[in-house]
Amino acid sequence: MALAIFDLDHTLLSGDSDHAWGQFLVDKKIVDPSHYEKQNNYFYEQYKAGGLDINEYLTFALKPLTENSLASMLSLREEFIEYRIKPLITQKARDLIARHQQSGDDMLIITATNAFITRPIATLLGFDDLIAPEPEIINGQYTGGITGIPSFHQGKVTRLEMWLEEKEMNLTGAFFYSDSHNDLPLLNLVDKPIAVNADEILTDTATRNGWPIISLRDA
Repeated sequence: MALAIFDLDHTLLSGDSDHAWGQFLVDKKIVDPSHYEKQNNYFYEQYKAGGLDINEYLTFALKPLTENSLASMLSLREEFIEYRIKPLITQKARDLIARHQQSGDDMLIITATNAFITRPIATLLGFDDLIAPEPEIINGQYTGGITGIPSFHQGKVTRLEMWLEEKEMNLTGAFFYSDSHNDLPLLNLVDKPIAVNADEILTDTATRNGWPIISLRDA
């Protein structure tokens, strides 16, 4: 048995749940469509280029939670999961998860996408454990901030180390599946880094280092 760690967006999902949620809010006119869509695309391009300011992005991404009732946002999230997320779960991803489960491995998703979006996705995929930016709630209302360290880039390593200490576990023999060069700090840390649907920088790095390169896309 080992620890199997998975990134979420473009890894277990054949798309980006963070960007898709922003587009969903635009389509539903929960936010100002033209301004929000432009900013959502801007931050997404920053992320792909490796230059995302995670704190600036989270301030943007969490603001709609502060401007609408919790009940309405939870209802929207259910619709989002059903119609935008479920189609992004491929059979290959389900099969990979099942193989690790059948091997008795400990399972963990670690993602930079906030937990309001990703916790129900993790549950849908059969995961009990999730590391994600945790939106702050005070008196039943989201504040627009987060609690603790955002799990992005080196922050994924920091959050994982805290989680391992809490669970009294270690990274011996651990797998980490990711698509993004933003995850290189953690990929370089584990015994079994695996590039999944990888971007160009990660593909080049994986090739040089002899890491496995796989696709979880059905087509």
